[in-house]
Amino acid sequence: MKKVKLKIMPSKKYKSRKTLEEQILEYLCRLNYVLNKNKVLDLVELAGNTKKFLIRNFTSGIIKGIGIGIGFSIITALIIYILQKIIKLNIPVISKYISDIVNIVETTTIR
Repeated sequence: MKKVKLKIMPSKKYKSRKTLEEQILEYLCRLNYVLNKNKVLDLVELAGNTKKFLIRNFTSGIIKGIGIGIGFSIITALIIYILQKIIKLNIPVISKYISDIVNIVETTTIR
C-alpha cells in the first residue's frame, strides 16, 4: 500500500484557510483512491459477515483442488506419452528404465 505524506497542519507558507481546506480535500481524495484501489470496502464487508467469508473460502478451496487435480492429470498424461515415444526410439540404456516406469504406471490401479 502506498503511503501518502501530506501535512494537514498549517505552516508558515500556508497563510490562508482556503489552502488548508484544499490540502485536506486533496488528502481525502488520495485516501479515497488508495482505499478503492485496494478494495478495502470489500474486505471490511467480508470481515463483518462470517458466513459469507466461510462460503467464499470454501468454494475457492474446492475450485483450487479441482484445478490442481485436473492439471496434475494432464501433466502426468503428457509425461507418460512422451516417455512412450522415447521407448519407441529404442535408445538402449534409457528405453529399459522408461519402459519399466511406464509398465508400473499402467499396471498400478487405484484402490
